[in-house]
Amino acid sequence: MPLPKQKHTKSHRNRRRSHLALKLQKIFFCLKCGQPVLPHQACRNCGTYKNREVIDVLKKLTKREQKKRKKELEAREKESQHEHKHEEQEKK
Repeated sequence: MPLPKQKHTKSHRNRRRSHLALKLQKIFFCLKCGQPVLPHQACRNCGTYKNREVIDVLKKLTKREQKKRKKELEAREKESQHEHKHEEQEKK
């Protein structure tokens, strides 16, 4: 196994490690339901990606849970659309 010929100084070690710092994760909000979503991933709450439904979230739930979830999604969708209208009016 090879051994280092000279000792690396603290500054050399720290300069090498300067690029290893963690970066903050960017978080977006789903346009349909308003839940936080990581970029380039489908929303886990409503199953949409780029304003299209890609995952049928309600499929795995029981009928009672499906009705409850549908009402929640519709309410959140109305709220998010209402917020977008207010933002557009404020820009004008």
